[in-house]
Formats: sequence, structure tokens, C-alpha cells
Amino acid sequence: MQAILAAEDDRFFAHNGVDFKGLLRATVELVSTGKIKTGGSTITMQVAKNYFLSREKTFSRKLNEILLALAIERELPKQAILTLYVNKIFLGNRAYGIEAAAQVYYGSSIQQLTLAQWAMIAGLPKAPSANNPLVNPERALQRRNWILGRMLTLGYIEQAQFDQAVNQSITARYHGAKLALDAPYVAEMARQVLMERYGNRAYTAGYQVYTTVDSRLQQTAQAAVHKGLLAYDYRHGYRGPERRLEIDVTDDHDDLWRTVLNKTPVIGGLVPAVVSQIEGNTITVLLKQGDTVVVDWASSRNKLRPYINVNVRGPAPIEVGERLQSGDLIRVAYHDGVWTLAQLPDVQSALVSMRADNGALLSVVGGFDYQQSQFNRAMQAERQPGSSFKPFTYAAALAKGYTAATVLNDAPLVFSQGEWGQPWRPVNHTGDFIGPTRLRKAFYQSRNLVSVRMLRGIGVRDTIDYLQRFGFNAETLPHDLSLALGSLSATPLAMATAYAILANGGYAVVPYLIDRIETLDGTLLYRANPATVCAACEQPEQSLEDLSTISITDLWDQTLPVVPAPRVMDERVAYIMNTLLQDVVRKGTGRKARSLDRADVAGKTGTTNGPVDLWFSGYAGGVVTSVWLGFDNNTVLGHREYGTSASLPIWLDYMT
Repeated sequence: MQAILAAEDDRFFAHNGVDFKGLLRATVELVSTGKIKTGGSTITMQVAKNYFLSREKTFSRKLNEILLALAIERELPKQAILTLYVNKIFLGNRAYGIEAAAQVYYGSSIQQLTLAQWAMIAGLPKAPSANNPLVNPERALQRRNWILGRMLTLGYIEQAQFDQAVNQSITARYHGAKLALDAPYVAEMARQVLMERYGNRAYTAGYQVYTTVDSRLQQTAQAAVHKGLLAYDYRHGYRGPERRLEIDVTDDHDDLWRTVLNKTPVIGGLVPAVVSQIEGNTITVLLKQGDTVVVDWASSRNKLRPYINVNVRGPAPIEVGERLQSGDLIRVAYHDGVWTLAQLPDVQSALVSMRADNGALLSVVGGFDYQQSQFNRAMQAERQPGSSFKPFTYAAALAKGYTAATVLNDAPLVFSQGEWGQPWRPVNHTGDFIGPTRLRKAFYQSRNLVSVRMLRGIGVRDTIDYLQRFGFNAETLPHDLSLALGSLSATPLAMATAYAILANGGYAVVPYLIDRIETLDGTLLYRANPATVCAACEQPEQSLEDLSTISITDLWDQTLPVVPAPRVMDERVAYIMNTLLQDVVRKGTGRKARSLDRADVAGKTGTTNGPVDLWFSGYAGGVVTSVWLGFDNNTVLGHREYGTSASLPIWLDYMT
């Protein structure tokens, strides 16, 4: 404890909770230099702040801190106050309290630490990041040695102890749990559930949270999304370096470039680099570790075709100097022993995969990289599903008496929009019309005019009533014929949940993430009990509660009774819809999925006007997966992009 006292409050046992000399010294420093170097807070004042107050830097908070410190000193003995302090302080790397810090940095209990190690930990409260031996060893060493000097001056240690400790090298290294899987979108979803249930105890109580996510599938999903987004980005051209650093021919640039690189994170596996030299078509770049590597020109040349607009790329350069120059901050990637040029994609994607029989989430990807954007598009992005929504309107038609052999005319339609509105002329994505068409063929060829005529025949109101069975909110659905073309807004999570009903034969399941929660000693606090498909125990047909109104806690913290999942779709309708969705793969817009070589693969593409949103949702082997791709700002993706060209490849890479 003497190291803590030397570093933070050597007069702790002498004052009454407030060191007025220290406060006066800090005030003089503030007035004379504009900065506070030594600080004026006692350990008791820090206890008051840590337990009762916010961290805002205001005079009113400091006054409350002083008053609380005086009250604490009247109520508690000094040793109790010191115990409260050392068990609460944050010491970096998720370590709260000195025992936690001893375990994290040295893998030992505090009783086993050396004097030098004690001093190192004592240097952390002032600046847990800046003085951290794992992040900034030089600064941490200076802080440690200063504390050892203070301990010598205060008479806590002898000169021989000081000499021995100050000459010891840094022995700190990370001793925490190894990160087996980096899945930050999933981790944040789980954190939100824990915070809603347990509040701040979620950070300090040592809960062990087990999710439904399969680590192998999650890694596969993340890799598939990365690959699909980079493939789209490559098709549309190089937008240039992220930054162009200034160059002074008289100076050595390495220090400046390393500073910039150290502040630029690796995102999605794409490594920041600065072009240090170009000789002919040899590109030498500097990495943040100080290494220089050569970027392969043969594999990078086509990647330098310039972006002109979303539909046009320029020609590949003859020489690298046409696109890059020394000082450019770029991205590179390492594959098969070769460094190649890369760039961060502007486009985004999301993937949700779950078990169709009980809603257990198997993988969730909310974007290209959590560091790039913490917005979880899998559960937060409300986007138009386009034709991938058609299975639900077709199911409504089958429930009303239509059959897969019902014939409707694929011919032009014009609808008046009133006195001031423009007429609405729905068209097929192919631009042609094929006349009288059976619903089965119209479905797997995604003929929009047939879908509109079908919805007009069964009625918008009755269709919306039926769609609530799949979890869609009637209040947010468009109450017009554009509903036939998927003009609503839905998240990838909502689409996957609805497709699960098609995949499991007509039963409603609720998606959930948390399988169980245990205390540190293994005591069970919570276990999920999801409603599960049970074909042998039939339930009366019923409507599904509107899933769009369920909170995040409800979604992944369900304590459902042990009952079968409710049937929400007639089994005959479910059977026919399954065959229609399989036909999309056999001979329709989802033909690429035939590469899986499975008879049970079913799904539907979706491409909205623009196109702006691209989808593929489908299932096989009891696993349902929904993939979306688009720009966050709803700009167009390019006239050659479709659900089958951009989203289906991601789905395939994952489902394979």
C-alpha cells in the first residue's frame, strides 16, 4: 500500500479527507500554467468520485467531492477507505482493483509481487492508458521509477531496496483470457442484454455468458461478408489513397509516417501503409511496425482502375505512378505470401443466420468491421427487401385459395396517383412481359406484374392481416399495391425470422442470442428455454405477436414456457411455398445456389429500384440465413448489380 500512498496521497493518514495544501498547490499551478500537474484530490476524494459522482470536470462536482470526502472520513476508518479505493480504481486492460491488476499484468496475487511490480501498478491510477506497461513501456518505466523515488524520500524503503527495484526490467505482460473469436457485433448485442438485466454489475460481477453463436460459423460469416464487399468494391474501381501526406525533400519522413500509421487502425484485415518509394512498377510501402514491403504489381494493377462513377471504371494504369505517389496512405493485404493493394469499401453488408427450429442465432455480422462502424445493420438497418419479400405475399395468396398453377397476366399496368401525382407503372426487372403466366413460374422468374395483379386480387388489407403471422408490423407496412414488390422496410434479422417460418414448415420462432448466464463459480443464473418446432405436438393455428415491438432484451433473453412453437401457417401452404422457393434455386434467379448440390436449398433474391438494396434470404439443412448489401446513405449500387451478383455469393460462401 505504501507504493499507492507515495503515488497518490502520502498525507492520507494525516488529513481529514481533504488536503487543503494539495488543493492550494493545484490551484496555483492552474492559474500560473493553465494546467494541473500534481492534482489536488486525496484518496478519500477519489473514493467519493468513484462511488457516488460522475467524471465531469466542473467546480460543482469538485465541491460535492470535497463534502462527500469529509462525510466519509467521519463515518469510516482510514483502512476501510483505503480498501474501498484499491478495490474500485480502474487500472487498464479491464482490471478494476489492484488484485485484478496483479492478475492481469503479472499473473500473480498481490502478495507475490516484487517492489518494482507494486510500484508499476501504483503508477496506473493517474493514467491507466498512458502509463500502461503493455502499451507505453517507456513512460510506464519512468512513472514506476518516480514512485520508487518518492517511496525512498518518504522513508518507506531503504536505498538498497530502491537500487534493486529501479534496475529491474519491465516484466508485465497480459495474463487475461485469450480472445478465441473476434466478433464485436455479437459481443455488443450480448453486452446490451447483460446491461439491461444486471446494470453495471455486468462489468464487475464476473458473469460468464454463453451465446448460441457457433464460432466456426461466425468466422465463416465474417469472412464471407468481407470477401463479398471487397469483390463489389473491386468491380467499381479505385477511389485513391486515404490521405496524401506532405513531403519535405530535406527531411526524413519515417517518423512522421510512423506517427500517422500508429493512429490508423487495421480494419477488416486491411493494413494501413505509406508509399515510401516507387521505382518503375515496384511499390515499396512502410508498415506501422517499421517494416518495408513490396506490393505485387501484377495482382494490383487492375485494382488501380479508377472509380469514375458507380457504373464506370477507368482503364488499368500502364505505370503505378499514374495512380500513386510517395507519401500516399493506402491499404494493403497479405495473401499467399504476397502483399497486394486494397482499399476500404464504402458499401456495407449484414448477415443473420439462425436455427429454423428454435431461433437460436448461429452468426451475426453487422458490417464490414466494427472499428469502421458500430452500427449493427443486421438488427438496426431498416431496408427495403424488394422481391425477397414476395414469399410472404404469395403465401397470403395461397391461403386465400390461389394455387401454384393459377394463371395471371404478365402485362403492363398503369395506376393513377391522383390529380397531382405521377402515374405508377410497375415493370419487370427484365423490362419485358410474357403474358399469361402460372404463379410458380412468375415466382421463380420474379415477374413483378404478376405479383401486383395477385395482390390486387386478394386485397391489400387481407394480405396485411396475414403478414402479421410472420412478425411484420401492420402499422409500418405500406397499405398499397407497392407492397407486392417489397416496398416496406425490414431488418435482416426480421427477414431471417420470417424465413425461418418458411424453413420449418410454418412455425413461429423467436430469435435469441443468450443460451445461459453463470456466475464466476458456475452457479446458473439464467438458461434460455425457447419455443421449439414440435411437429408431433400440434398447436392451434394462431397469429404471431408483432416481433417488431419486442425489445432487445426480449429478443435475446426470452424465458419461454416449455411448449411447442405455435403454428402460424397452414402446413399445405408451407409445403407449396417450400417447393416454390426451391424452384428459385433450380431454375430461377437463385440458380447459383445449385453449386451446393443439395435438393433442399431454397431461397429468394431481392433487388430494389436503383438498385439500392440487394438481398438473398434462404435456407437448407435447418439453417436459415439472410444477407443484405447496400450503402448506408441509400445511394445506388450500379446498374449491373443484383441480389444474385452481390448478396447471393456471400450467402453461398457462408452456407457452403
